[in-house]
Amino acid sequence: MKQNIIKDKSFNFAVDIVNLYKNLTYHKKEYVMSRQLLKSGTSIGANVREAEFTQSKLDFTSKMSISLKEANETDYWLDLLYATEFIDKEEFGTFKPKSTEMLKLLVSIVKSSKQ
Repeated sequence: MKQNIIKDKSFNFAVDIVNLYKNLTYHKKEYVMSRQLLKSGTSIGANVREAEFTQSKLDFTSKMSISLKEANETDYWLDLLYATEFIDKEEFGTFKPKSTEMLKLLVSIVKSSKQ
């Protein structure tokens, strides 16, 4: 069976985001930005999964574009949580490269699906 890299990476990223959310709400008592991060960070993988069984190339491109938008939003919330010191340099250093990788993969998929 062929490995689906974006499917695996987006799922693992969602698990990491859920754990970060739990940490932010339990230890930092931060509920607003962390909730936004949770929604966008888990939506990436959900839309990738939806794209797996789309009925047309156009629908596939649409779902992957939504994933890309959610990844970009997630990147924003990570930046904001770091800038406001809800996540420290170490946590940011763990999440930012994963977020950047997700964005690059999705940009590549969306571009190639439009050709």
